Amino acid sequence: MVADKVRLVTEPAFVTETRTAYDTVADAYAEQHQDVLDAIPWDRAVLGTFAELVGGSGPVGDLGCGPGRLTGHLASLGLDVFGVDLSPGMVDVARRAHPGLRFEVGSLAALDLEDGSLAGALAWYSLIHTPPERLAPVVAELARVLAPGGRLLTAFQVGDERRRVTNGYGHDVAFDAYRLQPDFVAELCVAAGLVIEARLVREPMPSLSEKTPQAYLLARKPA
Repeated sequence: MVADKVRLVTEPAFVTETRTAYDTVADAYAEQHQDVLDAIPWDRAVLGTFAELVGGSGPVGDLGCGPGRLTGHLASLGLDVFGVDLSPGMVDVARRAHPGLRFEVGSLAALDLEDGSLAGALAWYSLIHTPPERLAPVVAELARVLAPGGRLLTAFQVGDERRRVTNGYGHDVAFDAYRLQPDFVAELCVAAGLVIEARLVREPMPSLSEKTPQAYLLARKPA
């Protein structure tokens, strides 16, 4: 109880807004996104490569897992994977959808994980709600939990602007989403001690009503 009171007093407003928004839309978000992976071969290819690179070398964290759709996909590819999300509502949905997997509430900025404990970390559109000027310690935290030789895969919308979201999935919400430049995210990874292995930018898919290019970036912690 004391810890909850401290969190409410000290956490940044953008964290509270993001948690509240995703708690609000959790069920609707899960329903709308449940088949999205089937429609994006790029996502499947990148996730498959990630699974091939980290498989068999230790646990993998889906960090910012939402309703667990990618946690379940990575498990189907043979990974020892668990999910962490800021939103208790999202974690509840994930646990119902994937009762055989582990999901916990947590923050990317302060993961309850030991140093060097993960073979892989997935941050799939989960960096986009942190203001860019505050992202460096978040990326450093992701690097901290990677074992030597472990890999970080992140995906995000490409751009330079902040979007204020006031309606989502049929609900009134209020939170920010940031579009990011691949070079900027790559620089954060390098500053955190990671080595960039690959980056891919694809054009938006009109069939999914995407308006901006989408980026994938893969980085490795030196052995």
